Amino acid sequence: MNRDPSAHDAVDPRRRSRLLGSDVLRLGTTGLRARPARAVLSALGIAIGIAAMIAVVGISTSSQAKLAAELDTLGTNLLRVEAGKTMTGEPTELPASSIDRVGRIPGVEQVAGAATLPDRSVYRSRLIDPNRSSGLDVRAASPELLDVLDASIVDGDWLNAATATYPTVVLGSTAAERLGVTEAGTLVWLDGRLFTVVGVLAPVGLAPEIDTAALIGEAVAAEFFGYEGRPTTVYERSADEDVDAVRSLLPGTVSPEAPNEVEVSRPSDALAAKNAADQAFTGLLLGLGSVALLVGGIGVANTMVISVLERKREIGLRRALGATRGHIRAQFLTEALLLSALGGAAGAALGAVVTAAFATMNGWPVSLPLGVVGGGIGATLVIGAIAGLYPAIRASLTPPTSALSG
Repeated sequence: MNRDPSAHDAVDPRRRSRLLGSDVLRLGTTGLRARPARAVLSALGIAIGIAAMIAVVGISTSSQAKLAAELDTLGTNLLRVEAGKTMTGEPTELPASSIDRVGRIPGVEQVAGAATLPDRSVYRSRLIDPNRSSGLDVRAASPELLDVLDASIVDGDWLNAATATYPTVVLGSTAAERLGVTEAGTLVWLDGRLFTVVGVLAPVGLAPEIDTAALIGEAVAAEFFGYEGRPTTVYERSADEDVDAVRSLLPGTVSPEAPNEVEVSRPSDALAAKNAADQAFTGLLLGLGSVALLVGGIGVANTMVISVLERKREIGLRRALGATRGHIRAQFLTEALLLSALGGAAGAALGAVVTAAFATMNGWPVSLPLGVVGGGIGATLVIGAIAGLYPAIRASLTPPTSALSG
């Protein structure tokens, strides 16, 4: 008399066989332990797919970090505020409180100012013809200017709280070259007074006008030249994502009475290039990562389907001895997850090593977000579960008599 194969599962729940978690884990490793060579090759296929994904992501993010660093040197987040003109074309001046006002804008991280002192010149000595100014100007600089402009000193030091109150000067790179000054400690003739050179700047790419300037402290400028604290240029830095918002607030903040008389520089074209690069890299990473994960999932599915076909007798025997369909599904699903976990972990480690080696050889900063590694392993487990689900269901639906006769 023929019986429905599924009737084996319809026994009294109190008499149905049970599997503990340790039993599921042991059964899940049975196929891996019985066929270690196949398990290694299958895991290797998954590992290569995950390693390719992580390496591509890591190399791309490292390249992106290098590009971002280079674009940052172009002042992607630097804005400058200058006095404009009235409706009748008359020049205006920035308020003396401009720097403080800008510093209170939400999103502003750094702010500094510089003021051109009109009709002031600097010479190598008092013996130089006053008409030969060499195109150099004198500017009063706030202490934060060096950091805001990301400038560097090639010799000497920047103006500090002490030196800024004495007749000392820091020369821009071009100014030092035209004056024949190569080191700190040299004396120069600045508008009828001897000033000691305390520092020489390297070229300032973000503000070329500083290269041809002699920079003095605000206190000295006020004492000797009547400086009233009105900057001619205010330099401001904020995060890239805040640049547009800060720029819209600058005119009204600096001059609430006449915001139209304040000129604010447009963000550098490098910022647009940086944003475009970020979007391009994001799309590239998503596409390549998806392909690599798909390849890994196909490998898991292929391995598990073949495993089910080769182990039909084992499945039939276990079903005949009382294993339920749920037991069979759990066994093969666990096996797929273990295979994916092994391949994912190995692939993540291999991808990280390849990323570090490639970035180091090219002189790039190594940038591999931990979320990418964790996400790669997690995605591998999810794909492994999905890929192993069909073979597990197929194995559980195999009738015992058919499996044993096969």
